[in-house]
Amino acid sequence: MATNTNAAEAAYSVHPMPQLEPSFWGNQVFWLLVTLVVIYFVLSRIALPRIAAVLAERQGTITNDLAKAEELKAKAVEAEEAYNKALADARAEAQRIAAETKAEMQAELDAATVKADAEIAEKLAESEKAIAEIRANALASVEAVAKDTAAELITALGGEADDKAVDAAVAARMKG
Repeated sequence: MATNTNAAEAAYSVHPMPQLEPSFWGNQVFWLLVTLVVIYFVLSRIALPRIAAVLAERQGTITNDLAKAEELKAKAVEAEEAYNKALADARAEAQRIAAETKAEMQAELDAATVKADAEIAEKLAESEKAIAEIRANALASVEAVAKDTAAELITALGGEADDKAVDAAVAARMKG
């Protein structure tokens, strides 16, 4: 052991860094290769499979999430189409109801107009009949007043009034 220590001390005195001493290089290369092989086996058998499993799980989650997103997007599109269809149906129904209501109101208005026209025509006929009666009564009254006045005038002028002659004279005058 003393020789090794002396050799190391001698090597150290020549090269202050033992890694750079060519006599140690074989030993360093051997342990470097052993360490690299151990690291390779640890990584390839333990760490890399775990990392690959995590990456595969993450990829599966991403794929599933994308599939769910596409499915939800399709459902949203269907829901929007159903909403638009329901909205269009509701608008059409509202327009139909408005048209029916307008038609019913127009029919009621037409019926009321016909009824009002009939009542007006009936009242007009009654009024014309009443006017005709008033006119006939007025003419009869005028004729009676004319006969009485003519008879009184004839008597006042000193003559005798003949009822037939007075009636004929008033009738001739009233005709035109």
